[in-house]
Amino acid sequence: MSTEPTTTDLEWTELDQRAVDTARVLAADAVQKVGNGHPGTAMSLAPAAYTLFQKVMRHDPADADWTGRDRFVLSAGHSSLTLYTQLYLAGFGLELDDLKAFRTWGSKTPGHPEYGHTTGVETTTGPLGQGVANAVGMAMAARYERGLFDPDAPEGTSPFDHFIYAIAGDGCLQEGISAEASSMAGHQQLGNLILLWDDNHISIEGDTETAVSEDTALRFEAYGWHVQRIAPKPDGDLDPHAIYNAIEAAKQVTDKPSFIAMRSIIAWPAPNAQNTEAAHGSALGDDEVAATKRVLGFDPEKSFEVSDEVLNHTRQALERGRQAKAEWEKSFQEWRNNNAERAAEFDRISKGELPTGWEEKLPVFETGKGVATRAASGKILQALGAVIPELWGGSADLAGSNNTTIDKTSSFLPADNPLPEANPYGRTIHFGIREHSMAAEMNGIALHGNTRIYGGTFLVFSDYMRNAVRLSALMHVPVTYVWTHDSIGLGEDGPTHQPVEHLASLRAIPGLNVVRPADANETAIAWREILKRYTKVYGKGAPHGLALTRQGVPTYEHNEDAARGGYVMFEASTGTPEVVLIATGSEVHVAVEAREQLEADGVPTRVVSMPCVEWFDAQDQGYRESVLPPAVKARVAVEAGIGLTWHKYVGDAGRIVSLEHFGASADGKVLFREFGFTAENVAAKARESIAAAQR
Repeated sequence: MSTEPTTTDLEWTELDQRAVDTARVLAADAVQKVGNGHPGTAMSLAPAAYTLFQKVMRHDPADADWTGRDRFVLSAGHSSLTLYTQLYLAGFGLELDDLKAFRTWGSKTPGHPEYGHTTGVETTTGPLGQGVANAVGMAMAARYERGLFDPDAPEGTSPFDHFIYAIAGDGCLQEGISAEASSMAGHQQLGNLILLWDDNHISIEGDTETAVSEDTALRFEAYGWHVQRIAPKPDGDLDPHAIYNAIEAAKQVTDKPSFIAMRSIIAWPAPNAQNTEAAHGSALGDDEVAATKRVLGFDPEKSFEVSDEVLNHTRQALERGRQAKAEWEKSFQEWRNNNAERAAEFDRISKGELPTGWEEKLPVFETGKGVATRAASGKILQALGAVIPELWGGSADLAGSNNTTIDKTSSFLPADNPLPEANPYGRTIHFGIREHSMAAEMNGIALHGNTRIYGGTFLVFSDYMRNAVRLSALMHVPVTYVWTHDSIGLGEDGPTHQPVEHLASLRAIPGLNVVRPADANETAIAWREILKRYTKVYGKGAPHGLALTRQGVPTYEHNEDAARGGYVMFEASTGTPEVVLIATGSEVHVAVEAREQLEADGVPTRVVSMPCVEWFDAQDQGYRESVLPPAVKARVAVEAGIGLTWHKYVGDAGRIVSLEHFGASADGKVLFREFGFTAENVAAKARESIAAAQR
């Protein structure tokens, strides 16, 4: 562990200090005006945030999505004013009225930063610790992007070299997800990641001594990070010179992520509120805001006071950004001139386009043969990996079970890793047994851009991931979750590993598409559709969860309509069906067998395979009604999980063959039989539904 260098090249003027103090009073005023929020951290962190945005980071406020920019993640998202005040001062598009509208309806300054809502916000950070994992994912993506386009350039010379900066608080580092992600970052030697820790010793319940006693900096050193501690100035304020020096030192360490512990005093310099838990999540009060302004030399009678001199000074970030971008574009053009083929790939990938003829590489599986959809998915990934270089991913230590290894000879690992397949730019990610951070890292990878990411584990362990999956949907981030062992069909591992409520629970997340293909050919169509829908454009992309079987299932004829989410797999033998059987995944073949029994008894029966209810619901009404005719009231839905999804599809006369309890440890075929997932039971339920419809 080290301290910051003693010399500095930081130019720090009275105007810089006045700008920092302006950010402090703006934070206090914004919370005071709306009556709620988190002023204290934004006040104490102002020197660090200002140093990053005005003195350190390579960015262009006029082009917030510029490829060559550094990224900033505010993991302590409750302190959103830490970010908003800097976006305002630097000229990213926020103005004073936006700060005045903090946390109110329709404003650009919601309570937590939201990706796609406010220019300059790189990711949505609400739940603590998510931002740490997002930043780790961005750093991973930056390295993989460099491998795609400029792998041979010396360290620090490529136009694809940039840094990921993050600020985290005590709460972020208490959350388990940050431990998972930080362990991963150290293992991966992500030298492009710099994390600043706001060590203010305060949480909502008071001093962090209530819950934490370990040496956090030593913990990060154990993870394999380069660690520095910086002390505050004698008056307790953060020292921008020390922060700048520590960042410059961190940038020189290219084989480790960097952790900078900043000892701070929350709500500094509020005379009475500083160093109190109340300052974390409550307005300071009119008297305390006025007193703070007096300390800082502001007029206590004025609110949202910003001098023209300060704003003119900070908005010079626009000119610096223009120059930085122009310099970068020169190096980028030089790279283009020397790498025509890779430049063409960059243009294609950055537009979200796929290589010509990629769909021809999708396998078509032989009908009749029993294939587990997880196995089919693995073959599809390996086929696509050969032609889509930006597609990469892995598993939370379950690759052999998830079938997520896109390239067995190429693992995303530092060059000095002892594994023979280790490659800093490798295709296959070993996320480790860290499901939660894997999901949040994938969010960061997708947000970074220029790659397509997937990651796998068992469906039952999506519970560990749920918070990050929810954020995928909230941000419209196009990550792909590969969830295998999707039902009691996995068998002997028993109820701890058998998902029951998971499919319905995941479908309850707005914007998440859950795809449960019936067979190998539906799996190929599902992957094709997911890749076609993959886009980072906010409001257009969407995360997908692929739910895949462990056990083999019959393979049916390839049907393009599977991409519509639901389709007629087998039609009734004569005329209008008397009953419609709707099924997903491994239960489709049970519905098909039930149809055969019903048809043999003279009951015209249609089978609808519905791999993705979200895709189906997005179809026009005419198509939906052609698949599920309103006149046919007799319907049975079949899925080996709780039946919440299916009530709206089967109606009052319908029946649902579902699993409303936990499973058991036994062979999967035995469990299907014992729990009623048989052709005989489905046929019986169909007859019940027909009778109910006739009544």
